[in-house]
Amino acid sequence: MSQDITYTPGPTAQTVRTPDGQVLTVPAGWELLPPGDPGLTRRVKAAGEFWAVQEKRGRKLFSRGVWAPTATINRVRAELEAERGTASYTRKQEAAARRRVKVQTEYVEDFHGAVLAFLAFHPAHAALAAQLAQAVTTHATPVGSGTVARTQRIPIAERAEAAVIAWMRHQTTGYDHMTIPRIKGKRREVRRMLAKRSAELLQRYRRGEPIPADCPLARALATRTEATPPAA
Repeated sequence: MSQDITYTPGPTAQTVRTPDGQVLTVPAGWELLPPGDPGLTRRVKAAGEFWAVQEKRGRKLFSRGVWAPTATINRVRAELEAERGTASYTRKQEAAARRRVKVQTEYVEDFHGAVLAFLAFHPAHAALAAQLAQAVTTHATPVGSGTVARTQRIPIAERAEAAVIAWMRHQTTGYDHMTIPRIKGKRREVRRMLAKRSAELLQRYRRGEPIPADCPLARALATRTEATPPAA
């Protein structure tokens, strides 16, 4: 079978399923290398034959590991462990970690600026804009969070807009407690309706209108402020 194929878990522990539904038994002498060590997985794939297994849950694909010859996995693992024990490898990893921190710090700053630009609140509501931008940025930008802010498929301005609307959907509406009928397109319809409601609320802040005390956005941010302990 071609290694370009991605398999899904089969009906039993020692089987996989091809994209066309065919069930294959894992070859003798193979074992499943679980996900979790990208470096080891890449080298095992490069070392010879393998079967990559993924499973779809909702809209997301999750790796279930890589089937490969046990001898290959053991050899590559031993080689990698020996390499990782060297001083040069440690220095390389430390330098890579510093680069990741720098890239993440710069991205958080850029994203925060994009959120503020999207909000564009009237100067009368500048303090609330700053609160909202910080709340959205803190929620959306952590590495591995899986939020729209982490995608590279759309411009950062669109990511910022989507992140604000998503934050407001969960924090200023009853979305999380709604009972939505299991009808195709219904959840998307509800989300569009709530997004429109959030957009209308943001426009009031952009126009500098007086905001009533029961404003859901002001309440949500006030609640966050009260729940955050003072800095030491």
